[in-house]
Order: sequence, then structure tokens, then C-alpha cells
Amino acid sequence: MIAYANTPLFWDTLGQIPRLNLAQFPTPLLAMPRLATKLNVKELWFKRDDLISFGLGGNKIRGLEFLMADALAQHADYIVTGAGVQSNHVRATAAASAYCNLRCKAVFWGRPPDQVDGNYRVTRMLGAESFFTGDPDRASVDQGIARICGELIDQGHQPYPIPRGGACALGALGHVLAAHELYEQCDESGFMPDLVVLAAGSGGTHAGWLLGTHLLGNPWQTISVTVSREVKAVRAEIARIANETAFYLHIDWQFTPEKVAVHDGFIGEGYGIPSPEGANAIRLVGRSEGVLLDPTYTGKAMAGLIDLSQHELAKDRSIVFLHSGGEPAFFAGAGNWLQKDTNVSPTNLNR
Repeated sequence: MIAYANTPLFWDTLGQIPRLNLAQFPTPLLAMPRLATKLNVKELWFKRDDLISFGLGGNKIRGLEFLMADALAQHADYIVTGAGVQSNHVRATAAASAYCNLRCKAVFWGRPPDQVDGNYRVTRMLGAESFFTGDPDRASVDQGIARICGELIDQGHQPYPIPRGGACALGALGHVLAAHELYEQCDESGFMPDLVVLAAGSGGTHAGWLLGTHLLGNPWQTISVTVSREVKAVRAEIARIANETAFYLHIDWQFTPEKVAVHDGFIGEGYGIPSPEGANAIRLVGRSEGVLLDPTYTGKAMAGLIDLSQHELAKDRSIVFLHSGGEPAFFAGAGNWLQKDTNVSPTNLNR
């Protein structure tokens, strides 16, 4: 299969894998000239996966098209997944489950929040049952998913578990196709980016884009800004998922963590906790282009891109930034992280 990976035959074959059509593609690829000027990059485009038309958008829908098709083929009656309480993935999964008339159980680490807002409000509205592990360790979600699936099986149900963030081979397939989608859009527009920049949380998005980019002959470099884990761990996870996805597609490729490009320094106090750098990046993008980013993923990823734009890797380059969605999280909490307004410019964003 490797011999014709970058041919229409391969992509047509990939398109035959069972997939539930939840949204309309391609998502827009829009130029951001004002922001490009401020960052001193040659070209800057946003791949607007936040405008996906299903379940309040976000690129998690791409992976769920494959995961939900598999769940239906296995005659599942419950979807069980989990993450943090403001998870885009859980909110999107709850929407897909309701659409497919399947019950959904959502496992969250920690304890219930004081307020029901943001993604958590949407998740509950969509009918998902919420369970909290009581443990602040994110890995407790994995144990919770396994426990609930076991209980459902004992009760005679057929649960379908989806790991945190949908980070698995089937989930990554949606992002492989997203890379191909971008390639076709750029080819039609008469330009090809030097870099594609995105946020890395659970690692599934970068893994899919990494594999998809290699299948296309590496027309650009894919680099993520970690918003969740330290670099060594996120590189290993991205390589693992990319390798599992390649195996699923019968491609004899092996990605090593050392070959995964991840930019660090913008997690802040921790995953899901807004950072000053992310808040300033959100202000800059909003005031430059009228586009809203979120404080958990895209805000921190943009802060990383702003930092990259001041180095040779990205300076004077053509860049596509993946806007993966997540705006509901912007409206969670009191918004105190936005209260300190600053003179927003690339030179002071990371101070």
C-alpha cells in the first residue's frame, strides 16, 4: 500500500472505511492577513474546524464519524467515554450519541464543579450521565471507563468504550483525512504551507495529521503545541497512536517519538487552566481577525505559534493554524483569567 499512498486509489480506499456522516466537509481555509502582519509571517491561514456544523463544532467530530460507525456496527447501546469536565471530546460524543439514539456515560476526573457551564452544561443537556472519579489524576478516567463498561456488561448491555479524547486508531483516521482535505484546498488555492500548527492534548489529532502528512509526501511540517503533558510524554503518545493507525491501514511504517515535532512552554499551571499567555493570544486574534479561540486548546496553541513566529522555524514562513474548536469552554467560569487587559502585541505576549 505504501507504493501508492499518495494516489487517488489510496484515498478512495480510505474513504471506504465505515463512517457516519455527521458534518459537511471541507471546513473553510481562511486567510488571516492582519494577524500575519502582526506576527511577521509570510502567510497565515486558519483551518476552521471550529465551524464544523455538528454538535457545536470542533475537530473531535472528525474522529467520531469513524468511532460511532464502528459502535453502531457492533450493536452498542451505550457509549462510554471521559476526560475533564470541560472536555470538547465528551461534549461532541454526547451529541453524536444522542443523534444515534445511544445512551452516553461520561467519566470525569476530580469532583463535580461548583457551576454547570461551558461544555459541561452542553454535555448534560444532551442527556449524558456524568460520573466523577473523585481523583484529580487524569488517568483515573481510564479506570472509570473500564469499570462502568464492566458494570454495563454485567447488566446485559453492550457498551462501546472510547478513550480520552478519542485518541485511538479509528479516531485518528478523521484527522488523516483532514490532512488530505487541507492538501486539496491548498492545491486549489495555488499555495502550500511550510508549517501546520495545532494543539496537542490527548495526541490523536497530531497523530492523524502526522500520518496523513507522510502519506501525502510531507508537503509541510506538522508541529503541535502541547497544552496537556510534558514534551517527552506527548511525543510518545502521538507516535504510539500514529503507529496504531498505520497498522490499521496495513502500512508498514513506524514513527519514533524523536521524529514528532512538539513545542513546549505554554501549558501554564496545568491542563484546562487558563494562562496569561493564552489569554493574551485570544485577545490578539479576536481583535485582529474577529475569531474566538478557547483557553484550553487553541489559545495556548496560538501563544505557542506567536513564540514560534519570532524564531527561524516559522519566521517569514507560510503557516496554517488548525482552529480545532472548543469555544464553549470560553464561557465557563467567571472569566477572571481575562480581567487583566494588556497592550496586546506579539512582543509582549509571552512576558
